[in-house]
Amino acid sequence: MFSRLLSVARRQRTGRGWQNWSSGRSGAPAAEAHSVALPAQAHVVICGGGIMGTSVAYHLSKMGWKDIVLLEQGRLAAGSTRFCAGILSTARHLTIEQKMADYSNKLYQQLEQETGIQTEPLLSSLLRRMPELETLEIMKLVNCPETFTPDMRCIMGESPAVQGYYVLVGMNSAGLSFAGGAGRYLAEWMVHGYPSESIWELDLKRFGALQSSRTFLRHRVMEVMPLLYDLKVPRWDFQTGRQLRTSPLYDRLDAQGARWMEKHGFERPKYFVPPDKDLLALEQSKTFYKPDWFDIVESEVKCCKEAVCVIDMSSFTKFEITSTGDQALEILQYLFSNDLDVPVGHIVHTGMLNEGGGYENDCSIARLSKRSFFMISPTDQQVHCWAWLKKHMPEDSNLLLEDVTWKYTALNLIGPRAVDVLSELSYAPMTPDHFPSLFCKEMSVGYANGIRVMSMTHTGEPGFMLYIPIEYALHVYNEVMSVGQKYGIRNAGYYALRSLRIEKFFAFWGQDLNTLTTPLECGRESRVKLDKGMDFIGRDALLQQKQNGVYKRLTMFILDDHDTDLDLWPWWGEPIYRNGQYAGKTTSSAYSYTLERHVCLGFVHNFSEDTGEEQVVTADFINRGEYEIDIAGHRFQAKAKLYPVTSLFTHKRRKDDVELSDLHGK
Repeated sequence: MFSRLLSVARRQRTGRGWQNWSSGRSGAPAAEAHSVALPAQAHVVICGGGIMGTSVAYHLSKMGWKDIVLLEQGRLAAGSTRFCAGILSTARHLTIEQKMADYSNKLYQQLEQETGIQTEPLLSSLLRRMPELETLEIMKLVNCPETFTPDMRCIMGESPAVQGYYVLVGMNSAGLSFAGGAGRYLAEWMVHGYPSESIWELDLKRFGALQSSRTFLRHRVMEVMPLLYDLKVPRWDFQTGRQLRTSPLYDRLDAQGARWMEKHGFERPKYFVPPDKDLLALEQSKTFYKPDWFDIVESEVKCCKEAVCVIDMSSFTKFEITSTGDQALEILQYLFSNDLDVPVGHIVHTGMLNEGGGYENDCSIARLSKRSFFMISPTDQQVHCWAWLKKHMPEDSNLLLEDVTWKYTALNLIGPRAVDVLSELSYAPMTPDHFPSLFCKEMSVGYANGIRVMSMTHTGEPGFMLYIPIEYALHVYNEVMSVGQKYGIRNAGYYALRSLRIEKFFAFWGQDLNTLTTPLECGRESRVKLDKGMDFIGRDALLQQKQNGVYKRLTMFILDDHDTDLDLWPWWGEPIYRNGQYAGKTTSSAYSYTLERHVCLGFVHNFSEDTGEEQVVTADFINRGEYEIDIAGHRFQAKAKLYPVTSLFTHKRRKDDVELSDLHGK
């Protein structure tokens, strides 16, 4: 539709002369006759005059930018846009894609009104005058290039390598649907420094150099094209381009039944199939209901709760920041929201915020020495976090940022018997008195020295993270499994980790947190140094939000009347209803084997019934509501919690213990 609007508008402006100008691709004289000298400089130069380039130019001009140059080798919309079938669908897998398509649909109708062009009436009139056109057959097959991406999502954003260079490509045959919204978001990014919506799922920085291999792209695109219109079941994985990045333990874990999923090109274990399970049936199982791996993950979670499990988490992004003086601490205090001036050996959970107070990253930082810090971030933060830090760190030869992701294998030792396993292997006391929570220490494990042991597990369960130099990885793993036999040790995967972290109300970046989520909106005020008088990026926005109140709040929901065996499962993105009114969507879901219920995390909004505008959300507003989660059109009752259920149980148990001791004292 958009290309037709452009064509009709040009004909109205230029008459017959447009026909000669539009044939520039096929005739050199016509192109030369209408060539225009390029200006010496411009505020912005847009390369490509298809529907994407023209959309960006349109929105930049709407936002007040004047000095815009749009380059196209032939005529406008002469590339893949010219062959667009005019199909505009707003039914999309991702919320951000739905928003882009919906905006595009409204924009095109608005453009028709602005230009006075009535496309459909013109076509109807033509068919009435020449009804034979309706029965014409298509006699020409058109073949033109189209762009596809490795994950079936378009690519947009600022290049991590060249500041001020923005990209908007890879529409996967959905250019017409996305062009209006995508052009708007990219224009906002260029003008304001950030778009009005979280577009991480489309951000260029979700990819790294590893996805630029020609062989990888050729094989992946051949898989992508048929999948574009295929039904995507939860937790499905691409089959091509696999085993690209692996842990040193990959072969060992694979031989023990590991089933794999891929994140940022890194193979990660989902779960471990016991020898008595039908592997073929398990691999071919695709459902929105109770999955066939339910019992397997249950046994892994149970082991994490009662004994000890090992999860290979080597894919996590790992950076080291060091300096010759106090530069590292000074710059990190400004770049991160929590106070990092802690004693050596302590670990701090902190956010890396933008000017609006939203999470650019959610990470853990260990202070290795007075001038050295070890930073742990989600797997898909490797490019994004690096680019953000380099952009905001000063050019100081005394300050060093190093990506050490590939240097360390990470083993997560989870469970109450983890302390026993590590005590035997290190010949050092590992009890809380000697090794408190959120503490980091270099130790010997087995024969290996220099193992960074941290008392945290990313799940809320007791245990330790071991960051092992890769040359020691196999040795340490073998020692852990050997000593752990007497304590019931077993391997576990990320599905168990997901269940554990969601029932503990642990929010993860990229799933629950994004660039538009602030610490005050997800109950993380304690991780922000607002009361310490220190400046950091996002501080002013958080102070303002603290004064005005928040307009959404991350909440945990426990489904009451949901039948795990018979009902469709919640996965993520389900609508949340409060007192019968729409209040938001879930961001992640998992079955809690502890609570024997499904648990969902999601943001609750307070939309005005009269105007639909967002209003302040308070704890009282959350607690006074009656909630339902809509799963495929069926609403299930849910209890809303602002704190993890296990914490409530612990608080009640401690209260009962105090009351009992008082009774005995009397």
